[in-house]
Amino acid sequence: MPGLLRIIIQRLLLGLVTLFVVSIIIFTAVNLLPGDFAQAILGQGATDEAVAAIREELGLNKHPVLRYLEWLGGAVQGDLGTSMSQALFSSFTGSETGSGLGSVAEQIAPRFRNTMFLASVTAAIAVPISIILGILTALYRNSAFDRSMNIFTLSSISSPEFFLAYVLILFLAVMNPIFPSLSNIYEGMPFGDRLEKTMLPALTLTLAVTAQMMRMTRAAIINLLASPYIEMARLKGLSPMRVIIKHALPNALAPIINVVALNLAYLITGVVVVEVVFVYPGIGQLFVDSVKIRDIPVVQACCLIFAAAYILLNLLADILSIISNPRLRHPK
Repeated sequence: MPGLLRIIIQRLLLGLVTLFVVSIIIFTAVNLLPGDFAQAILGQGATDEAVAAIREELGLNKHPVLRYLEWLGGAVQGDLGTSMSQALFSSFTGSETGSGLGSVAEQIAPRFRNTMFLASVTAAIAVPISIILGILTALYRNSAFDRSMNIFTLSSISSPEFFLAYVLILFLAVMNPIFPSLSNIYEGMPFGDRLEKTMLPALTLTLAVTAQMMRMTRAAIINLLASPYIEMARLKGLSPMRVIIKHALPNALAPIINVVALNLAYLITGVVVVEVVFVYPGIGQLFVDSVKIRDIPVVQACCLIFAAAYILLNLLADILSIISNPRLRHPK
């Protein structure tokens, strides 16, 4: 157990270093975006004095290193900064920003909850289906069922998310009005209504992630079917399904956990296109809107959340893989 604890601590420290490096990349890339927020807000007819005054008010005239250190220090304490658009609006109207309207964290929190709800619904559909299909295609490999499932899943994963989204809208919202085409959810909406309006984007993401998880499950199980202990289980007269579920699947958990974790990370970080298509009020939609108006603190916060979620789920996958397979604790 001490060896396992040491490995977990090493992974966590590596994750923190990775997140620190990613934060530098995020800050640099966002601040290299073309255009200027003050100029975009005031328009082309703005005077140099007005642009300079807004840059001074928003702190855009500070040295980039100083701005990065202030942003990183605030992020470590849970303060993601102040939205430039909200702060500028408050200064024009004379209202106070201390009420939380200008806080990036307050602005992101409800959007992030919506994205997590969408990711949870998608995971609840995609993960069981992927594992079941992976087991069945491994059990009936090279059959017509196996070939048809491979064709279907490869077709879905090869199609862009927006194409899958429009196909589902056509068949499930226009031709057969089963689900609404727009996911206009809001705070306090009943769970049933929220689930109904989230179903089409969830089905779109399910089609996008099921193929990888299914094929990895299939490959991991087939790779173990030639093992001596599997042959021994067969010689004992166990049914093929019991051999796979009781003997092959537990030993195939490490690669399956990795691919599931990677796809769960994608559900959080890769929902931008799907949220835009369905006008879903998640963090991806907020990210796109903030890029349009070049609201730097919001863009930086969204990117940092995406990176943290991806790194955290990868770390979780590594730890669960090590726990499920003791051989990974001894690389030699």
